[in-house]
Amino acid sequence: VQLQASGGGLVQAGGSLRLSCAASGRTFSSYGMGWFRQAPGKNREFVAAFSWSGRSTYYADSVKGRFSISRDNAKNTMYLQMSSLRPEDTALYYCAASLDDTNWIAAIPSSYEYWGQGTQVTVSS
Repeated sequence: VQLQASGGGLVQAGGSLRLSCAASGRTFSSYGMGWFRQAPGKNREFVAAFSWSGRSTYYADSVKGRFSISRDNAKNTMYLQMSSLRPEDTALYYCAASLDDTNWIAAIPSSYEYWGQGTQVTVSS
């Protein structure tokens, strides 16, 4: 399984960005999928995720109401629509996938076996 994240960039506070994560190597709908982010000097933190079935979504409290996760199984692509961006959203954003439905916990990085390379999001004040 390979994941390719894209869509990051520099945006002013209050602006929007849409990140994409293209997956290859296996049927996309078989994955639990998530977005994480890591700012310099901080631990990787959970942002949003889809359950295996795709029927449930999960969000960190810090992004609820501002970010929206979605997926297009036909394109093997997951998206993170980010709105009302804040300087504290600045980080390297990673997409991740899990094929283990037994032990998957949306917000736990170690629950994911596959990771993309990250895409930088910088929000200026």
